[in-house]
Amino acid sequence: MNPSTPLPRFQQLQYAFAAHLRDPAHHAAPAELEDRRVGVYRELIYNNIEGLLAGNFPVIRRLLPDPRWHALVRAFLADYRAHTPLFHEIGREFHRFLEMRSGPESDDPPFLAELAHYEWVELAVAFDEQRIEDIAHDPEGDVIQGRPAVSPLAWPLGYRYPVHRIRHDFQPDAPPALPSFLLVARNRADEVAFMETTALSLRLLEQLKANPGLTGLMAVTAIAAAFEGPDRDTATAAGLDTLRAFRARDVLLGTRKD
Repeated sequence: MNPSTPLPRFQQLQYAFAAHLRDPAHHAAPAELEDRRVGVYRELIYNNIEGLLAGNFPVIRRLLPDPRWHALVRAFLADYRAHTPLFHEIGREFHRFLEMRSGPESDDPPFLAELAHYEWVELAVAFDEQRIEDIAHDPEGDVIQGRPAVSPLAWPLGYRYPVHRIRHDFQPDAPPALPSFLLVARNRADEVAFMETTALSLRLLEQLKANPGLTGLMAVTAIAAAFEGPDRDTATAAGLDTLRAFRARDVLLGTRKD
């Protein structure tokens, strides 16, 4: 169809109806439609999206006063064009929307986009279709002397703000000097949990993922080599403790079989 050709009337009605449902304050419903009937759809669309977002982002919902929360949901509906129609992806889309809004001119809390990502990740890991049982590994293997098998359901996270501590009485208006490092993982029982960690621990995990031929001890020794004197021994001991902690949380599944 030529771009200059007018749309058929039924498509014009569809676009006008959709624009009204997304932003009823600025787009009138088609005159042919009875407002009482249109109102059912207005409420259904908004309540479904608002309920999904409130469930996916409970911390943000508690932090924001009702008028501000509903204004944010209205802006999401009116201004953002989602990349997927899947309900379980609404959280990812909302995070993208908040990232687009963030900046020096935004009146959103400065940590809001990072907090949204932190809250979204829990659902994302829960819905991840990868399975631990599909990874060839020995669950009884020694992750120190053997080659650790890293779980695909372990996601390293780094934030400028301490998003895991934000609540009503702690809402920083500027990032602290040091970033926050977290790890979220789904274990064999399909339970999702977060753990606070360090940059060195995440570096160790990345080292194991990037170099599957390394034993746990080899990976720890390589990282500890950057330290001098007693600090090297301290780094080595901390690295071995990290391997054990990761193993206990199913971040490391055992040892590789390939």
